[in-house]
Amino acid sequence: MRIAYVINSVEGGGAAQPVPAITRVLRDAGAQVRVFALTPRDRRGLPAMVEAGLDPAVREGGLTDHLAAALWLRRQLLDWGATHIWTSLSRATILGLILGPMLGLPVVSWQHAAFLKPWNRRLMRLLESRAMLWVGDSQSVAALTAKRLAVPQDRLACWPIFAADPVMPQSRPWQPGEPVRIGTLGRLHPVKGYDVLIAALARMDSRAFTLSIAGDGAERDHLERLARQAGVEVHFTGYTDDPHAFLAGLHLYVQPSRSEGFCIAAHEALTAGLPVVASAVGELPFSIRQGETGVIVPPGNPEALASALDAMLADPARLQIMGGAARRDMLNRFSQDRFVANGTAILNYIRQARAGRPASTRAATGRSA
Repeated sequence: MRIAYVINSVEGGGAAQPVPAITRVLRDAGAQVRVFALTPRDRRGLPAMVEAGLDPAVREGGLTDHLAAALWLRRQLLDWGATHIWTSLSRATILGLILGPMLGLPVVSWQHAAFLKPWNRRLMRLLESRAMLWVGDSQSVAALTAKRLAVPQDRLACWPIFAADPVMPQSRPWQPGEPVRIGTLGRLHPVKGYDVLIAALARMDSRAFTLSIAGDGAERDHLERLARQAGVEVHFTGYTDDPHAFLAGLHLYVQPSRSEGFCIAAHEALTAGLPVVASAVGELPFSIRQGETGVIVPPGNPEALASALDAMLADPARLQIMGGAARRDMLNRFSQDRFVANGTAILNYIRQARAGRPASTRAATGRSA
């Protein structure tokens, strides 16, 4: 098997971060894998892919030149001799579903996002039957994929995109007399809800904390202006190439998103031993145990978010207890062994389906994970 792993771009952040781990499972199971990116964006995800030996081919094109991207991808697939296409995110998926059947290549399509642009959603629903298999990166996204794209259960699997790292640095416990260090990781985009977080800070009773947001994006000027107007101090630290070190320096993590899929950043925070206050979106309500490893609040509700943060700050000594429970929970539910088993089962399903033997997605779904 020569799997062409087609992605939108090699930008840094949650979308590109899991690619080396995913492809490692596929390669260890006997497949050859190469990454093909339709556009570079900020290239921050590229070094990890190069280090993983994925020989990424990156098209020097834009975000909307779809015909040029399709022609480039077709040439790359033929030149490399791909036997399968594995797509990730909307643009790559749509082009893969168009080209795959034309070239006689089976297509496996990842779904990551809880939100799809209306036109992308309509196109993917129209092309749904062209995929050999759809894979949700979480239970919540798999359920959404079945509903919004009308994917039947016999062509739908779930491979949770996250494997908890047992050697991830752990956060340092809060000490009496110091402020509680609150932080969050993510691109500065409206979907992340940082404007809601700023509005919540202005409503909080406690001021015994610091807040840091690690990430870049077009919203930075707007968010800085909101913080000044609200009279709250927010440290915008910019993009970090060492998110684990950033998390290890916190006592509490907050994820105020309006929409999420799996949300790797919040799961890494839990694995670092941090309790998490998060919006009830995507996989977060299923991964955070209410009152035990964190708190779930309605999205877009600064009053509820402020109340939850105040409650956590009222007993900062409890943060370490909750964080310890969070870490144990992540290492159990998202172990490396489960991650590998889910990916290997999906690859075996693809092999059996290609060979014309009966195959069941139940063995490949990871639904029991």
